[in-house]
Amino acid sequence: MLKILLPVDGSDNSDKTVSEFIQLLDWYKEKPELHLLNVQYPLDGNVSLFINQSDITQYHQEEGLKSLQSARDLLDQAGISYQHHITVGNPAEMIVRFAVEKQYDQIVMGPRGKGGIQGMLLGSVTNKVMQLSNLPVLLVR
Repeated sequence: MLKILLPVDGSDNSDKTVSEFIQLLDWYKEKPELHLLNVQYPLDGNVSLFINQSDITQYHQEEGLKSLQSARDLLDQAGISYQHHITVGNPAEMIVRFAVEKQYDQIVMGPRGKGGIQGMLLGSVTNKVMQLSNLPVLLVR
């Protein structure tokens, strides 16, 4: 069975990608195994000097779940099963590392996420994933 990684950031563009991808699922001979991934940015500076690691981990989990919620709702409404994951780090690097470590067959992304000006041509994270990944990256508009 095909394993597909669908990184989401909770933005409208991210939700649009999930909605569009739901429409494309008929393209696959058999329903793929779908995994949502949210990458949280690490907290800035020396936060860990003042806040213990378990609180930081809990914060990233809570923020990650918030960012995943709308994509999960879309998949739930469509009756599509999935798993979800939250990790912390540089989004593009973590997406590619996660995809390789967990042996996904394909990464599905939208052309842009939350970025402002830098995301206008092609989302900077999407662009970087395409550069770093040896796995096929399907861009959904």
